[in-house]
Amino acid sequence: MTPRLVEPPRWADWLLERLLSPHLLEDVQGDLHEVFYKQLGEIGLARARWAYSWAVLSYLNPSHSTSKLRSGASAAYSSPSLLNPTMILNYVKIAWRNLLRHKLYSGINIFGLALGMACSLLIGLWVNDERSSNHFLPDLDRLYVVHYNLVREGEILTNLTTPGPLQEAIQKDIPQVESATKIADWPNLLVKPITPKQDQKTGKEQGYYATSGFFDVFRLPALAGNPKAALADPGQIVITRRMAEKYFAGGSALGEQLQLNNDKMYRVGAVIDDLPTASTLQFEWVANFSAFEKEWMKAWGDNPFQTYVRLKPASTAAQTEASMKGIYPRYTDWKSAKEGRIFPILQPLNEVYLYGNYQNGVPVGGRIEYVRIFSIVALFLLLIACINFMNLATARSALRAREIGVRKVIGALRSSLIGQFISESFVTSLLAVGLALSLVWIALPLFNTEFNKQLTLQPTDPALWLIVVGLVLLTGLLSGSYPAVFLSSLQPAKTLKGTLRLGTGPVLFRRALVIVQFTLSTSLIVGMIILGRQMQYLQTKNLGMDRENVVVIPLEGEILKPGRAELVRQRALRLSGVASAATVNHLPTNIQGGSGDLNWPGKDPGQKAEVSADFVGPDFAKMMNIKLLAGRDFQVNRPADSAGYLVNESAAKLMRMTNPIGKEIDFLRGKGPIIGLLQDFHLQSLHQKITPLILAFDDGNASYLLIKLKAGQTSPTLTSLERLIKQANPTYPFTYLFLDEAYGRLYSREQQVTTLINSFGVLAIFISCLGLFGLVAFMAEQRTKEIGIRKVLGASVTSLVTLLSKDFLKLILIAIVIASPIAWYAMNRWLQSFAYRIDLDWWVFALAGLLAVSIALLTISFQSVKAALMNPVKSLRSE
Repeated sequence: MTPRLVEPPRWADWLLERLLSPHLLEDVQGDLHEVFYKQLGEIGLARARWAYSWAVLSYLNPSHSTSKLRSGASAAYSSPSLLNPTMILNYVKIAWRNLLRHKLYSGINIFGLALGMACSLLIGLWVNDERSSNHFLPDLDRLYVVHYNLVREGEILTNLTTPGPLQEAIQKDIPQVESATKIADWPNLLVKPITPKQDQKTGKEQGYYATSGFFDVFRLPALAGNPKAALADPGQIVITRRMAEKYFAGGSALGEQLQLNNDKMYRVGAVIDDLPTASTLQFEWVANFSAFEKEWMKAWGDNPFQTYVRLKPASTAAQTEASMKGIYPRYTDWKSAKEGRIFPILQPLNEVYLYGNYQNGVPVGGRIEYVRIFSIVALFLLLIACINFMNLATARSALRAREIGVRKVIGALRSSLIGQFISESFVTSLLAVGLALSLVWIALPLFNTEFNKQLTLQPTDPALWLIVVGLVLLTGLLSGSYPAVFLSSLQPAKTLKGTLRLGTGPVLFRRALVIVQFTLSTSLIVGMIILGRQMQYLQTKNLGMDRENVVVIPLEGEILKPGRAELVRQRALRLSGVASAATVNHLPTNIQGGSGDLNWPGKDPGQKAEVSADFVGPDFAKMMNIKLLAGRDFQVNRPADSAGYLVNESAAKLMRMTNPIGKEIDFLRGKGPIIGLLQDFHLQSLHQKITPLILAFDDGNASYLLIKLKAGQTSPTLTSLERLIKQANPTYPFTYLFLDEAYGRLYSREQQVTTLINSFGVLAIFISCLGLFGLVAFMAEQRTKEIGIRKVLGASVTSLVTLLSKDFLKLILIAIVIASPIAWYAMNRWLQSFAYRIDLDWWVFALAGLLAVSIALLTISFQSVKAALMNPVKSLRSE
């Protein structure tokens, strides 16, 4: 035996005496001494003393609980690590057996989690795509789009388009700017390759007319040729790879000839790579701006262009904006410019897509609102699915109480029990994420079609696996944490004696989770109803004009020659199915043109009057059924009308004219009389208020022919119109759309949001009801004998269903009360983006609550009735 003269380090004993309370010291110190003398003969004095000291120091760790100290545990008797592969494998085996043993509840958990994960993953892919706009551009942090602010009557108005001369002034005067460009977005011009080597393909392609600095600002990769040099030459054009492959064999387009719009010939000077869908720049060709420029485009009062700048590496947006404040005073004599009330501003290019709405001169939202909304919806769905898991796990805790008691008695620590339950949660999450990926793969084609996206699941994409791992970790920890902590806290003495009473804590927690679930679900139901009502309001609101049965035919090619548009209009009027016809420059449902060059008698010389403007032909007001409050419409047999103007009520109010007919104004066509006063009608989407509008007589500026069809003659009249247009313009394909369709496109974003909310709202309700079904099924299973006794004593099916249902219905009613103000706040904030909107009536929330109660009652009743109809003999025979 080793002599007892050798003792452990005295300082260690001294420290231990001060760390432990007297009632623990004897047991722990005795155990440590016993281990020390045993190790003395095995590993020597020095190492035994070191081990003893280290064991004592381990008690400085605050994680040592009293129960652990009482057991005398030390470093020498350490429990197996939770990360030990053997332990992990054991946890997984136990988890798998439990899943197989309880198939119904496992299925509810896995399927519910899979649905929540699939929806979250879909939304995550969509959000990531939305936020990645323009990220492909080099030096994105130095690229900005230029707008300008105008202070009027104490309010700052932001114009997103700019005048033609602004780009040259910025390039010349602003030292922080490295390069600048302006572009005119020209959709769908006819493209025809001129070459004998292949068939004469023709098609319509969207493109830009841009100044020579375009490829200095946007350094897009070239596949062939030099884009900068090509754009600097008015006789050359730059095209994309897709356009080259479409119109030239093998995509070899460099040096080939192209004709735009049956007019100007270009030589292909460069080919660039295709632009990704996540780009606010969308074009197939770029041509020199000088080939397109007109004299009116050089005026400071007209704002039809987009201006972009690239800043120098050391420059900031704030410095550049400060330098630009002097541009308008330097180049205009406007009073607003001299007083500093009109000035350019910059918006980072990476924010343009998401932050398109301005209020009081600063970006306040846009598509970013929908990104935030759906990020929250994704979290809601995941939370609802996790709540199902937690509810069922805690509800079934009594069934696992004995298992936990036995494990604790044979030495299992609480940490190992927590590890076991967390591992079960992770196994469920892994199975769910596998099912979720399959559901996403199935749903993606439909999702991409509905929302005009090109989202894919790329197995080689690290971001995808990062999201998947994140989902597994989040759902595993979120859904498994509370059950693990709760179940591991059960006392073994009570569980093994059968005297375990769970108390009110777990029950209250489950009730709280059910309330949270149905609060979220009811909020989504409210959102579904309000979104649907607002969309219906947008589609059915009286715009102040008649857009029904109006066909829109783009005017192009030969029809654009002087006098041809009016000739086609007159011929169209002779068709039996045509009620009326008119030419316009912009569609009346979305008049984007504007100008500040408006003057009238008595106007303050320094006042800048921003008004909407358009060119229209004869009988425009008559054809669109816009009410004339005074005066008359443009007429073809009155040559003097070419100098006249039509104004709306808002324009008359701006000019302070109570009777504007006959008053002279100076505008697009120069000085001319006001010949008609129109009742205000909506010029754009209902997001915007009605603005002052002045219409000038169309004399070669028409872009569209509007045809009002007679009821019941749509198909034969369209055939006759196609024949008429092909005769007047044989080289162009006949294209048309209905004005109602064009108006609906103004709300494509809102329609997508409505579809998403409806789809995910239904899924949220389904997942909630899935969990509710599981809880009711478990409760019915636990109360089988009680139900049997009640039936023997004469209880009716109705009373038994009420017994099982009433507690859940109370929780759902509480959820409705909580959800109503939350939903009101969220939807009221969304509706604020519309200048014209529905009211939030009380009955919407009552209807949402009624739907939530009805759906929940249907779910509960299915299982309750099944339990109530069970033969009591079967449930009582064991008694």
